[in-house]
Amino acid sequence: MPVRTTTPWTLRPALPEDIEALAELRAVVMRPDLERLGRYDEHRVRQRLRDGYVPRHTSVVVVDGELAGCVTLRPADGGLRLENFYLSPALHGRGTGTAVLRSLLARADGAGATVRLDVLQGSAARALYERHGFTLERQDPIDVFMVRTPVR
Repeated sequence: MPVRTTTPWTLRPALPEDIEALAELRAVVMRPDLERLGRYDEHRVRQRLRDGYVPRHTSVVVVDGELAGCVTLRPADGGLRLENFYLSPALHGRGTGTAVLRSLLARADGAGATVRLDVLQGSAARALYERHGFTLERQDPIDVFMVRTPVR
């Protein structure tokens, strides 16, 4: 099924020098949910991305030649782990996230890989993941852990 997005996008491999722009994007995107949960910390929100950044598993979403998002898909738990999926708020609701996610899941399905992720409790992103076949694996007061088996 085609994804309707008015914004052309591409993925490019992440580079080590992308780290600060991606850390800043994470802070902007995560702030509302973290504040709602009483967990926003100006330094920690950026440092968590820096501490776990692995460029070889990360892609940068490029729109109009500019860094507009990122996503990490790395081997883990006998499958793949989807992490750090952030898009500029200007792109929210325009179909870009759906298009990027579909492309990643098609790759995972082709490899026969189960994909796991976690999302903050109450995050609007959970609905996106559920629409694409992710189901609840477990949860705690802060995070919802989800899993998606490959579609053949």
